[in-house]
Amino acid sequence: MFKELILKNRSYRRFYQDFQISKETLKELVDIARLCPSAANLQILRFMMIKSKEESEKVFSCLGWAGYLKDWDGPKEGERPAAYIVVLSNKPDWAYIKSDVGIVSQSILLGAVEMGLGGCMFGSVQKDKLRKSFSIPDKYEIQLVIALGKPKEKIVIEEVKGDDMKYWRDENDVHHVPKRKLEDLIL
Repeated sequence: MFKELILKNRSYRRFYQDFQISKETLKELVDIARLCPSAANLQILRFMMIKSKEESEKVFSCLGWAGYLKDWDGPKEGERPAAYIVVLSNKPDWAYIKSDVGIVSQSILLGAVEMGLGGCMFGSVQKDKLRKSFSIPDKYEIQLVIALGKPKEKIVIEEVKGDDMKYWRDENDVHHVPKRKLEDLIL
């Protein structure tokens, strides 16, 4: 059921790092993105697939991990993503770029979950550093980075208390994500 797929699609930040994701799997995820709707059907997004250990370390060093967890710098060695997809555009000023990026990124993550994987979207990216590390031509704007792997953490959705939307981890490293009640969202 689709809702179950949505419930399994969490922002995973810890993975079984030794679990390898094949190039074919990454290509399948990019193919899912390729088939998504695109504003004016311009299809302005491009994708870099990163899976080697050396390249993955370069991407990892450019990401800001879990802003609400102030005393956590990201997953430790052995719990880092197995692969990344960098989402780029060749028309960064297009009025509907955010819509296209959101549609393809969510679709990639849902495809990953269906394959038994998980991931996390990153907007907090040191773009200049990433551009230099991979010699990305100036004609492409880095929009987002998607980390992928076999999830190694438990994430629990719970009802928000008050207006505090901050996610948190308990003493057992279970990741808690508050969500508003349905009736609070419908006008």
